[in-house]
Amino acid sequence: MTWSIVARDPDTGYLGIAVATRFFAVGGLVPHIRGGIGAVATQAFVSPLYGTDGLALLAAGKAPDDIITELTARDAGRDQRQLHLIDGKGRNAAFTGARCIDWAGHLLDDNVSVAGNMLAGPDVVAETLATYKKAMDKPFIERLLEAMQAGEDAGGDKRGRQSAALLVHRDQDYPWLSIRADDHPDPLAELRRLYAVAQERYMHVAETMATKANPNGMIDRREIDEKIAALEAARVAEGRPSASFATPLKT
Repeated sequence: MTWSIVARDPDTGYLGIAVATRFFAVGGLVPHIRGGIGAVATQAFVSPLYGTDGLALLAAGKAPDDIITELTARDAGRDQRQLHLIDGKGRNAAFTGARCIDWAGHLLDDNVSVAGNMLAGPDVVAETLATYKKAMDKPFIERLLEAMQAGEDAGGDKRGRQSAALLVHRDQDYPWLSIRADDHPDPLAELRRLYAVAQERYMHVAETMATKANPNGMIDRREIDEKIAALEAARVAEGRPSASFATPLKT
């Protein structure tokens, strides 16, 4: 009872999933990513094993189509499942079980797929994909958020709205950004607010974190602190409020 977009940014290799539904805490079960390896969204009568096992199979080098065949062949509940996935090279595949609740279906394109079930109609998936493709000149995260909003504007989950999530990995096992609205009257709007908050400080601090290539991370934070201070000064000078509900804290 969900729709989602699973994508690989062709310019950076980043992997991302955005998802929305009329169900509690969708971000806890649907999106699964390993940086550089792949991304899996498991939904409808959700099986979290499709996510965890799917990533393990991607890490072992199996092709997305073969992974779907393997996961569904051993699952008696496959007709009520839906999943779509992409590997670190951009190869993707999708499956919508025959007993998923209408409207249900998926679309595949280069480096991106959209899938959903119990939707207002096929336009939800079509508009999500079309909007993503039209926004290829925009930053990856913005592309994902705009695409999901287009799906919502086309009708979204036919039962209404409750939760949404966005998960993006670069080439690390930990996320670059992971934000969730678990129970909210307008969860996609809440994701956009959280992303705006993240840009005030978090996205800059994320640049200091340890990576496989640099296990020390950025020890001297002065450059990042200067960027944050400059952005804060510009915000104050322009009279723009912070996107956060709370008073901003120094990092």
